[in-house]
Amino acid sequence: MKGLIIMTELNIKLGGAAGQGLQSAGFVLGKMFVRGGYHAFAVQDSMSRIRGGHNFYHLRIKSEPVAAMTAPVNILVALDNATVEIHRRELDDGGLLIVDKESLKVDVEGPDIVDLPMRKIAMETGGKPIFANSVAVGFITGLVGFGLDGLEQLFKENFKKGDLAKKNIDAAGAGYALAQSDFADRFGITLSPKAGPKRMFLNGNEAIALGAVAADCRFMSAYPMSPSTSIIMYLAKVEDKIGMVTEQAEDEIAAVNMAFGASMAGVRAMTATSGGGLALMSETISLSGAAEVPLVIVDCQRPGPGTGLPTRTDQSDLFFAIHTGHGEFTRAVLAPGNAEEAFYDTIKAFNLADKYQIPVIILAEQYLSDSFYTMDSPDLDAISLETSLLSDEAAAGLPEYKRYRITEDGISPRLYPGQSDHLVLTDNHEHDETGHITEDPTLRVRMVDKRAKRRALVAGRFTSPQIFGNQKANTMIVGWGTTREPLREALARLTDRGFDLGLAFYDELWPFPRENSVDALAGAKRLIIVEGNALSQLSELLARNLLRDDFETIRKYDGRPFLADELAEEIERVVNR
Repeated sequence: MKGLIIMTELNIKLGGAAGQGLQSAGFVLGKMFVRGGYHAFAVQDSMSRIRGGHNFYHLRIKSEPVAAMTAPVNILVALDNATVEIHRRELDDGGLLIVDKESLKVDVEGPDIVDLPMRKIAMETGGKPIFANSVAVGFITGLVGFGLDGLEQLFKENFKKGDLAKKNIDAAGAGYALAQSDFADRFGITLSPKAGPKRMFLNGNEAIALGAVAADCRFMSAYPMSPSTSIIMYLAKVEDKIGMVTEQAEDEIAAVNMAFGASMAGVRAMTATSGGGLALMSETISLSGAAEVPLVIVDCQRPGPGTGLPTRTDQSDLFFAIHTGHGEFTRAVLAPGNAEEAFYDTIKAFNLADKYQIPVIILAEQYLSDSFYTMDSPDLDAISLETSLLSDEAAAGLPEYKRYRITEDGISPRLYPGQSDHLVLTDNHEHDETGHITEDPTLRVRMVDKRAKRRALVAGRFTSPQIFGNQKANTMIVGWGTTREPLREALARLTDRGFDLGLAFYDELWPFPRENSVDALAGAKRLIIVEGNALSQLSELLARNLLRDDFETIRKYDGRPFLADELAEEIERVVNR
C-alpha cells in the first residue's frame, strides 16, 4: 500500500444536518475503536432544532488516553453542503474529504476529494437515504483497514427492530468494500485492532447517571432541559433493573421538590437541569439549607442569560451556583472535568449531601454532558458511602430525638419519618432543636452558627487544586471544569517545547479551598486563569482568597469549547507578551 504508515492518532469529523444520523454514526465508530483497543474522544456540535441546520460529530482516536479535541482533521465526511464550505479548510496534510458530489450537487476537485456515492449505495442496500451514514462508517473502517467484525457486532447491538441491523451492515459492508478495493492507496493511516482491557465509551451525563447509581441514589425527578435531559433518560431505561424511581415532573420547581421530599423520607435523591431551571429551584435549595435535608442537583451549564444557546457550552453559572438560595447556609459545588471525574464527583456529591445534610450542586457543562470519553471500568469495591442517617438500631435506642440538636461539629441526628416511634419534624422556619418554630434571638444565632460549622468540615474534605506539571513554576495556569483536559494537553505541548509551567485545576469550588489554594498558588509570580465565561469568575474567587488581583486571563464565551492546540498557542502568546 503506497505511503503506508502506522499511526497512533486519527481525527474524524462527520458533518450534516440534524436527522441524518450523525450521532449514531459517530458513536458506532468511536465504540468500534474503543473495543479494538484504542482510546476515543468525541464532541458534538449541534443547532437547537430537530431537523436541518448544520451539525457535526468530531471524533479523535489515539493509542494513549485522549480527552481533548484538536483542530486538524484527517477524514472529513460531508453529508451536507455546509460541511464542504465550512470544514474543508480544517483538513490536515494528506487528509481526505468524503463527499457524494452527485447527491449534494457540489463541484469540488482536488487530491483531497473522494467522491463516494453514499446515497446511491444507501438506496441499493437499505432502501432509504438515511443509510448513507452507515455507508460512510463502513468506508472509513475500510479506509484505515480496521476490519468489519466489530462494526457488524455493534450494528446488531444497536439496531434490534426488524431488519435494521442487516440493512446497516449491508450499507456499511458496501462502503467498506469500496474503500478497500479503490481507495486504500489514497490514505496513509492505518489502525489495526489490538488486545486491551475492556473500556467504556460514554458521555459525561451517562457518567453522572452511573455515579448516582453507584452512590445508591434511588429517586430522580427532572423536567427536560438541554443539555441535562439525557441523565434521566438513561436512568429511566434501567430503573427496573437497579431499583430506582424516575419521574418526569411538570416543571423544574416540581422536580426539585419531589427530590427534596424523597430525600426527607430517607432516600438518596437528585434532580438535573440547566441554568434556567436552577433559577426556578432556588427556593427549594434555600429550603434544603434551612431544613438540613440532603439534596443533589446537577446543573448542566449552557450559555445564558435567558434561553441563550441551548445546545452550546458555557461556564457562567459559577457565581450563581455558589450563591443561589437566599440566606446563609452551607452548600457544596463540584465541577468535574471529564467523565471519570463526573462519575466519582457524583458519588462525592451524595456523600457530602448525606453526611453534612446540605444541598450539593454538580456544575456540569454541555461540553462534558454531550462529549464521549473512554473510561476504564471503575473499582466498585473501593467506593464507600457516607451518611448521617441513623440506623434503625440506633434510632430505636434513642431516649429522645432532637432533629436539630446543637452539636459540637454542627451535624444533628437524622431520622426519616416512621423510622422509629419518635416525632420527626422538618421545618422551613427558624426552629429550636426539636424542630418547632422559634423567634428567640439567642437561639437564632446558635442555629445559624451550627449550620455554618459544616462549611469548614466540607472544605476540609477538598483536595483541589490538583497540580500538574511543575508545582513550583513561576507561571501557573489555573482552570476548572472542562478546561481540565484541553489544559493538560496544552501544558504537555508547551512543556515539550521548553516552557516551564504548572497547572492548577479545580473540580471542588465551594466552599472555596482557600488554604489549599494559598499553598499551591501564592508563590507563583504569574497566574493565568482560563475560563469559559466573560467575567473570569474564578479570578474573583481567587482574588478574594489570595488577596491579589494581578491575574492574566484567557476567556472563551462563544458557546464552543477550548481546543488543545489553539489553547496552547494562546497560552504561549500570553506567556511571551
